[in-house]
Amino acid sequence: MSALLVDNIGELVTNGVGEGPLGIRREAAVLIEEGRVAWVGPAAYAPAADRRIDAAGAAVLPGFVDSHAHLVFAGDRAAEFAARMAGEPYTGGGIRTTVGATRAASDDELRATVRRLRGEALRQGTTTIEIKSGYGLTVADEARSLRIAAEFTEDATFLGAHVVPAEYADRPDDYVGLVCGPMLAAAAPHAKWIDVFCERGAFDVDHARAILACGQAAGLGVRLHANQLGPGPGVQLGVELDAASVDHCTHLSDADIDALAGTAHSDGSGTRTVATLLPGAEFSTRSPYPDARRLLDAGVTVALATDCNPGSSYTSSMPFCIALAVREMRMTPAEALWAATAGGARALRRDDVGVLTPGARADLVVLDAPSYLHLAYRPGVPLIHQVIRNGVPQ
Repeated sequence: MSALLVDNIGELVTNGVGEGPLGIRREAAVLIEEGRVAWVGPAAYAPAADRRIDAAGAAVLPGFVDSHAHLVFAGDRAAEFAARMAGEPYTGGGIRTTVGATRAASDDELRATVRRLRGEALRQGTTTIEIKSGYGLTVADEARSLRIAAEFTEDATFLGAHVVPAEYADRPDDYVGLVCGPMLAAAAPHAKWIDVFCERGAFDVDHARAILACGQAAGLGVRLHANQLGPGPGVQLGVELDAASVDHCTHLSDADIDALAGTAHSDGSGTRTVATLLPGAEFSTRSPYPDARRLLDAGVTVALATDCNPGSSYTSSMPFCIALAVREMRMTPAEALWAATAGGARALRRDDVGVLTPGARADLVVLDAPSYLHLAYRPGVPLIHQVIRNGVPQ
């Protein structure tokens, strides 16, 4: 494979060695070989390459890492959104509407939705995305959802425990048995992670612990929807089970934050369990935003993700989530960008994405702006000029 040089970069965010927490380098260049970053340094000393992309003095950053997305579904819930905007509260009950539409859809229809949303995200700078199941809730539908998800991501997540489906409404213990047994057996070959919606109206802490323990025994890593709709035991359960990430974290007690902070690495590189914040959900449900400042000040590693789904956060835009985090969650622009790149990688326990350092996957975003600050400074403006994924211009 030929070498590609991206040079004349005015501001390069590496999330590695450089200025400040983002590892910024100025007047820089990046050499890409065989889909990996081979060299980073001053543009004046850039090695020769077969091809060249002139960044024209613009900012370049790592591709966004969206570590929480629900892309395998059918239909939409625009009417539900309109009702919320008219004053109806969000309860999570609309998930069953999407379950019905998803079960009725063909594989090709589901695949087309994932392809459309994955392409939409890529055009907005997302080069790594996690994709969950969770809208099938039968053995066959969860397995096919994960087969389709795995066509588009290395990080497919089994979310058979999204809600208890209507046919098991009076038998939740039986449904947990199904999830832990035949459904997990069918899903595990296609998944890397297991997740549970641990929330009132979904799964209580005992059921969540049982399901996640079964997933761990099957070799899957743990993720967890936690503390979205109100205070609850989800965050501390995630810490107990060494979850890579607890997601939402809207309603946190001091004990929850202490538990997350207690997973800190001894080298000071952050916490083993990441708090993934999903501001698109709060925007779409008119709910209180998480207090990212409390988490950051306690030393907890924070990630940002879209929660792209048809009910509570139908956005695929990481730049939008960055702008919300800065405006509504008391994050600085630098903290929000780090959380949307390196933070997302930490939430997936990956070190090959979210950074632009030698050996990392060559996922770059060229902005139509001189600085990453414009992502929050100019919300809603299409600032993604070019995306390079795996060393290939998209």
